[in-house]
Amino acid sequence: MAARSVVNLTMMATRPLHAVLLPPADMLAPLAAALDGSGPAILPLDPALPPQRREQLLAGLAPAAIRTAGGLRAARGAGAGRGEVDASTAVVIVTSGSTGEPKGVELSATALLASARASLDRLGAAPGDRWLCCLPVSHVAGIQVLVRSLVAGSTPVIRDRLDAAAAAAAGGAHVSMVPTQLHRLVEAGVDLEPFGKILLGGAGAPPRLLAGARAAGGQVVTTYGMTETCGGCVYDGVPLDRVRAEPGAGGLVRIAGPVLFTGYRLRPHLTAEVLAGGWFRTSDIGAIDGSGRLVIRGRADDVINTGGEKVLGSEVAAALETCAAVRQAVVVGRPDPEWGERVTAVVVPADPADPPDLGALRSHVRQTLPASAAPRELVLVGAIPLLPSGKPDLRTLRHAGRPTAAVPGTITDAMRY
Repeated sequence: MAARSVVNLTMMATRPLHAVLLPPADMLAPLAAALDGSGPAILPLDPALPPQRREQLLAGLAPAAIRTAGGLRAARGAGAGRGEVDASTAVVIVTSGSTGEPKGVELSATALLASARASLDRLGAAPGDRWLCCLPVSHVAGIQVLVRSLVAGSTPVIRDRLDAAAAAAAGGAHVSMVPTQLHRLVEAGVDLEPFGKILLGGAGAPPRLLAGARAAGGQVVTTYGMTETCGGCVYDGVPLDRVRAEPGAGGLVRIAGPVLFTGYRLRPHLTAEVLAGGWFRTSDIGAIDGSGRLVIRGRADDVINTGGEKVLGSEVAAALETCAAVRQAVVVGRPDPEWGERVTAVVVPADPADPPDLGALRSHVRQTLPASAAPRELVLVGAIPLLPSGKPDLRTLRHAGRPTAAVPGTITDAMRY
């Protein structure tokens, strides 16, 4: 595949980009052709997207054509000369947009294949090992399951749902999943031993979840990465071979290596802001721990400025999830006239009939974090709202939901931090 790609792609400066709205099982052929250069670059989109959203993405990312189960048709405005990408680009992935406007991330065949091979090597996966695909292939984690399958020379197992039946039938297949999926399996008491390696990424994983998964027989490998790095590029805190990941200025993690994206579709100024000198500057705040592993503390836009103090929402959520009364938690900042932003805990209680109260959660957080990190507002929910990628929908959480309790703008000295 790689040799063929070099021959084909060096003969042209650009190649057409086709939006592909197909189910995962039908994505293998266009993906293989995009990787080896025998076909157009592809822009995978979810066939179930609402029409308005689909048209917005097509207008913004400007493919030359659209491929669906019904065939291939020209895209609107395809004659405007915007339907091509650089010859090296194989796949354009739309970011999830959990905190900002979605972008089209251009990934080369070289980067995708380097990522897949490094992943297989790190896991000790053998040629022919199968992969279970249970994530949307319109996201990088899902498309990389298919790329790894192509590199391994195996046919992926496609599942719409990741449940007990899928686990029982895994037959040693490796799998990528997000913490929400793993949480549901553990909560249901599913035996995870039939899986091969479980790559867990897309969001931070609470220690309690990892312990439960490993107790259920899961071989869990935590991953860190993003669409711009072809997915996970740091496994259990250690970068993949030929990848460098380290804290840079202001603690922002920067990444270098063959897995990097080449740019944002039709947005060169945005590309230049984050990609320079062979390094990609992320929006994540990290540190190197005592064992030399990379630890992600949270996103820069996860910082809550409250009363002149800076609080990382992800660290507060991690502290809350060590409380027995909390099943899941996400912490965001909401506007506050006195504090600037108030620390707001959105919590799924372990027992809906006996949910935790704000005072108890504040006390629990203050056992391990500064008093400024203690939540001032509590919103109880039955489930955390998620994006299609499985990540928490932070934009919704910052603006929706009525609090069940809140610390008033003027509070007592006993509660003041």
